[in-house]
Amino acid sequence: MPLPKDLDPYANPRAFYGAELRRLREAAGLSQNELGERAFCSGTYIGLFEAAERRPQAEISRALDALLGSGEHLQRLCRLARTSKVAGYFADAAELQQRAVSIAEFSSLIIPGLLQTESYARALTRAAHPYASDDVVETHVRTRMDRGTLLDSPTAPVLWVIVHEAALRSPVGGAAVIAEQLHHLHGQGVTRPRVVVQVLPFSAGANPLLNTAVTLMHFADAPPAAYTEAAYSGQLVEDSGLVGQISSAYDLARASALSPEASLSLIKSAAKGYATDAHLP
Repeated sequence: MPLPKDLDPYANPRAFYGAELRRLREAAGLSQNELGERAFCSGTYIGLFEAAERRPQAEISRALDALLGSGEHLQRLCRLARTSKVAGYFADAAELQQRAVSIAEFSSLIIPGLLQTESYARALTRAAHPYASDDVVETHVRTRMDRGTLLDSPTAPVLWVIVHEAALRSPVGGAAVIAEQLHHLHGQGVTRPRVVVQVLPFSAGANPLLNTAVTLMHFADAPPAAYTEAAYSGQLVEDSGLVGQISSAYDLARASALSPEASLSLIKSAAKGYATDAHLP
């Protein structure tokens, strides 16, 4: 994939990285495929870096510097290009979500970020960063809300979400906050045709994904990828075998979950219960 002619190399650090990689590759007399073979990746992967469609990776930048004799040039540019508003461990996955044609998420304890309300996100952020200033918390919350605008795009991906019933029963932020969140979750499942919500009930028992949060992403022009997350850490998974294993586990969760209709009914009922506790209309 060649660098687009209308891509300004000075538009941002990632574009400059891509332009420099292409310059160094061509100076070495290598095609994208030839460089990819030497770096143990595909030529398409090299092309995505050159087109500024993928965030540079530290490990491959180190390998490319060694192969192209560029010292630490690409590694330094990589550090600049990887600057992100979201947590570093999530940055690559957040970017891939922007390119995905479909996203499948499983969460055992909380509502996934793309479907969170501001109050719910604030309660989670405050719990995760109990000693942070209000300004820091609000910056995190605003970043998460900005991510949710992905669903408003004309090219929004299909979003399939499975939440464990435990996420509905945990009163994050108190009765009023969780009631608002569940009403919002129900509304997204009802009004957005490209959003499907399922609940994995307690009665489903054990599932391979119960101890983690998982995101699967499919693309029009690239192999699928997965992202797994725990407290204060996450991992982007691109190995095809492991992505396939995670996909199979997700399929088992989907088969064990309530139907979308029954799931929305349960979510609505839980929301009403919390609204009653909070004395909301």
